[in-house]
Amino acid sequence: MSGNLRHTAPTDVPDVPDKAVTRPGADPRPVGTPKAVGFAWGLLVLNTLGSTGAETVIPLPRSLVQMVTMGALVAAFALALAVNLRLRIRPSAYVLLLTLLLVPSLISSLHLESGFGALFRCARFALFVATLWLLSRWWDGSLTFVRHHIRTYSVVLGTVAVGLVVSPGAAMPDVYGGRLVGALWPLTPPQIGQYAAVIIGLTVLLLVGRRTDRASAAVVIVPSFVLLAMTHTRTAMLGLVIGLTLAIGSLFLTSAAARRFFAWAVLCGVVAAVGFASALQAWFLRGQTQEYFTSLTGRAKVWDALLAAPRTKSEQFFGMGLGDKSFGGLPIDNSWLAAYNEQGLMGVILVAGIVLVLGGVALLRPPSLQRACAIFLISYCVIASYTEAGLADASPYLLHLALAASLLAAPTETTEPSLPEAPRLSTPAVPRRRVPRWARGSEVS
Repeated sequence: MSGNLRHTAPTDVPDVPDKAVTRPGADPRPVGTPKAVGFAWGLLVLNTLGSTGAETVIPLPRSLVQMVTMGALVAAFALALAVNLRLRIRPSAYVLLLTLLLVPSLISSLHLESGFGALFRCARFALFVATLWLLSRWWDGSLTFVRHHIRTYSVVLGTVAVGLVVSPGAAMPDVYGGRLVGALWPLTPPQIGQYAAVIIGLTVLLLVGRRTDRASAAVVIVPSFVLLAMTHTRTAMLGLVIGLTLAIGSLFLTSAAARRFFAWAVLCGVVAAVGFASALQAWFLRGQTQEYFTSLTGRAKVWDALLAAPRTKSEQFFGMGLGDKSFGGLPIDNSWLAAYNEQGLMGVILVAGIVLVLGGVALLRPPSLQRACAIFLISYCVIASYTEAGLADASPYLLHLALAASLLAAPTETTEPSLPEAPRLSTPAVPRRRVPRWARGSEVS
């Protein structure tokens, strides 16, 4: 045998794909998820904050706000591309439908009926969808993006709270009826209410699923609920209550914690309805008359005018082009009518397909915390779509649904990635001791 025994490692190590490592009792988590992914998600949130809102303490030109939000989208795409240079994507029916939604958006915008701004909005929408494709590589059914979502929107609400402390008058102006707005960044009451409701619902579900402790949950839930109440946003409150009811209900048969929370929530709701009925009614009416309340604060008149407006066959099928979600200078405030106005019947069909696909997948998944979070997000977006626009363009609602899609993604393999097996070392033979022939047959008595 050769005397030089060397262990030679193979030079060509195969590329190990990204897999989720799961141990008993742990969540499936992506191996080595870069921190840049969380930053990219946060930049997408910044991009969808918008550029219109209340007057801020320090006046911010709209062009500057638009530059910041658009720059955030470009930076998010660059970060996502930097960590996914090999362009590995995960098949996603949600992002595929968003990609198809670009078709009517581009066709209608090319007519320039909404001006050159329509083409700019198409480019923004395309970059938004491309960033989601790049980030889909890390959609594996874990709670990673839920925590990114909560952290980012907590920072946004933190700026609202700071603005309220710095300048209460600017944070609750008379022009908005004394409702809370963003005094540092131009945010409207419905925006603040939406962000607060979403992170409250997700944090409650994490608490029910024992993925966070009570102290950490209270730090998020209590101030967020106070801000939500100060915005007097009825849609956000209803979306929170109904969404949480459906999400908790999906865990009712498999989680004792969910059953306890549901029982306490019902008890507290009954006590609040009996003891604070007049205060709750005043909060919902916001000082409006019953007639104005039933007409959805004038939205119904805009909707009737939009549906009665004459349109060509092309405009009916493909829409008028991406705009600012208004009609006749007034906000549409309905996702379905906004999609019909800008992307036509084709846009409405694709948006409906998005909701149906996500809802169908959520119903087919076995009960789990991830499924409950997805049900909450989907139901909230469906409820909010009646009085808010945003399901057919780059918006926070599309980010909420993207988070739901990441939660409903099938988990990857749950085994540790195998490494190349090292070659076995041969052991030199040990020479046997020679025994004399006369001693082989001897026996000791």
